[in-house]
Amino acid sequence: MTKLSEATRNKLKSVSTATVATALFKRGLRIQMIQDVHPLGPDQPTMVGEAFTLRYMPAREDLNTIDVFRDCSHPQRKAVEDCPPGAVLVMDSRKDARAASAGAILITRLMKRGVAGVVTDGGFRDSAEIARLGFPAFHHRPSAPTNLTLHQAIEINVPIGCGDAPVFPGDVILGDSDGVIVIPAHLADEIANETFEMTAFEDFVTEEVGKGRGIFGLYPATDPQTLTDFAAWRKANGR
Repeated sequence: MTKLSEATRNKLKSVSTATVATALFKRGLRIQMIQDVHPLGPDQPTMVGEAFTLRYMPAREDLNTIDVFRDCSHPQRKAVEDCPPGAVLVMDSRKDARAASAGAILITRLMKRGVAGVVTDGGFRDSAEIARLGFPAFHHRPSAPTNLTLHQAIEINVPIGCGDAPVFPGDVILGDSDGVIVIPAHLADEIANETFEMTAFEDFVTEEVGKGRGIFGLYPATDPQTLTDFAAWRKANGR
């Protein structure tokens, strides 16, 4: 797994999924946003980390009894214990929230191990308890039934689809109040640098619009005066 530098990690923590989506769109990448997932807690921190994946398949009843959890190599349990600190556990639950992908005990274990966050395109059980953890967690909706009901954990750290987005192990996952986006690993530093700069400009534009300035020539910066004003704003604000 490619290791994120602290500089890149910190820059991505300061930008939004919306800004990253625009930067990826410029490069022809249009389906990087994981669809229909939402943060469990309204105040959870921004999530940034390398993807560590878990893939579920439709459960076959004779192979997916409660006794499978006695096996330490069970992929769901192994993913929770093997996901590296600083990484994000991303689960392919086939966009099916009728049974839970995990519950509060496993999510708490991820948090205590230093994992950066967790995402499923299905649902979590104990969702209110997870929301109170203050840990970055994203799902489609709450789901009480055990994963064994419908989902059979089959393999870890392989390419998956999550909410219609392709996720390869080591891709960089960014999650905020707007949702979760996947940054291809080889673009992480480039995207972090570009969006860090874009965020500074957008903050400047927001201030100007708040003062009553019109957007023509400002956003995008087609008027040379805009760039002059932006340079002065950056100097004044240490940006």
